[in-house]
Amino acid sequence: MDVDFNGDVASLDTELLLLPDFSPLAIKTNAYLVEKLFDEWLSVPDTITLVKTLVSNAKGGCSLGVSGTSSSSSAATSNSLPSIFPAGNAPPLSPRSSSGSPRTVKQRAGPSNLGSPLKLVIEPVKELIPQFYFQNGIPPPNELKERCLFRTNQIFYGHIDGIPMHEFKLLTKEICKIPSFFSTSLFRKIDVSGTGILTRDAFVDYWINGGMLTKDIATQIFSILKQPDLKYLTQADFKPVLRELLATHPGLEFLHGTPEFQERYAETVTYRMFYYINRSGNGRLNLRELKRSDLISALQHADEEEDINKVLRYFSYEHFYVIYCKFWELDTDHDFLIDKENLIRYGNHALTYRIVDRIFSQVPRKFTSKVEGKMGYEDFVYFILAEEDKPSGPSLEYWFKCIDLDGNGILTRNEMQFFYEEQLHRMECMAQEPILFEDILCQMIDMINPENENFITLHDLKGSKLSGSVFNILFNLNKFMAFETRDPFLIRQERENPNMTEWDRFAHREYIRLSMEEDAEDASNGSPDMWDESLEAPF
Repeated sequence: MDVDFNGDVASLDTELLLLPDFSPLAIKTNAYLVEKLFDEWLSVPDTITLVKTLVSNAKGGCSLGVSGTSSSSSAATSNSLPSIFPAGNAPPLSPRSSSGSPRTVKQRAGPSNLGSPLKLVIEPVKELIPQFYFQNGIPPPNELKERCLFRTNQIFYGHIDGIPMHEFKLLTKEICKIPSFFSTSLFRKIDVSGTGILTRDAFVDYWINGGMLTKDIATQIFSILKQPDLKYLTQADFKPVLRELLATHPGLEFLHGTPEFQERYAETVTYRMFYYINRSGNGRLNLRELKRSDLISALQHADEEEDINKVLRYFSYEHFYVIYCKFWELDTDHDFLIDKENLIRYGNHALTYRIVDRIFSQVPRKFTSKVEGKMGYEDFVYFILAEEDKPSGPSLEYWFKCIDLDGNGILTRNEMQFFYEEQLHRMECMAQEPILFEDILCQMIDMINPENENFITLHDLKGSKLSGSVFNILFNLNKFMAFETRDPFLIRQERENPNMTEWDRFAHREYIRLSMEEDAEDASNGSPDMWDESLEAPF
């Protein structure tokens, strides 16, 4: 067997020669000796057999059983590689120095330069990273998916061509677990072609395979209502839901014969929702605002409660009736617009001219009416909610903007005195003992306990339960006097209904008053003057 050796002998790893009695340093310095020893080793019959075996194994794709580095396998190869010394005639090892054998101490940074290309390369084990992104959301658990599919198949059984819209409510309620009056909106969301028939496969693709099944209910409702190219909800997106609520809720059946009242009811509910939920006030309800609100629980309550008036959040017909009647009383010409002189009569002239001027300057909120100097119905809904529910967050923000004359984010002594001056003048005209501003300022500071006594911030107001009374002191004389005298009726009402808001208590009182006036007027005249025949509210 002829073997050509053209490598750099000086770079030969001498440990591979297994010459225990020769110093590696001495071998490396004598290139001629190394070449002779290597040639002699190759001529050994066992070496020739070993090389042929390795070549044959390499061609056949078998493991060579050779480690990647010589230092890690020198002990193992010493028993398998043929030696140039006869068995039993190996010379004794040279004595070791106190520092140890050079072969033992030597540390090599990497594999030998003469390492065979046939050596087996051990690849590192790759860790399998589980999928963490799913385009349609996290797939549902198999158990949940199978249970949903089983119930879906039951409902679609016998409907080979699909289910019409009027039979879709069962799927909405049982499978999707959302309020039943969302069935029309959900049906149309899936039936994009408008066929009026929904197949099983189309429903499964959208609700189960599309990822809707594993989303929270707020995200589900948001996805159903929003337009495909938008990332927020508008007031118009709630119209189909409220239209179905009016058509199906047993507590609103009496409105079926009065389309005008149905429309006004739906508008009022929408305005109330956006007043409390859309805190940015831009008319664009995003998913974060929806999740942080109580709208979802209110929708579920409305779906479960047959008496709509017990759903105090947003949907109570009594609350709508109070708002609408209050607007109608002020809108003397019934053009559905209110000016300053109309609004000043609110609450038996309770408000000051200065605060009404600030409202009509549109500082707290831009009017939606397109008529200069006129307030529309939506603007009035925002006003009455702010006036009668002052402790709520949106109301505090509304009135804070009114009092903050320079818009610097703080209420100073001069700004509060500007509004209180008119209150003081009105008390003098009514022959009531006036309360000096210095005294009332100390009282307001004690009520709010601001971080800095030189001014009051919105943060200070939101941290106090008496913030609403501070605004009453500044511009609502009737409520200011009631607060000063501590009306025992109001105190008792608060104790009896601690969970009711100020708005809930106000709407309840006003509805009783309006109902009594309505009954008395019906008894004397047969029909209330404030309603047209088409607008009369049935009771």
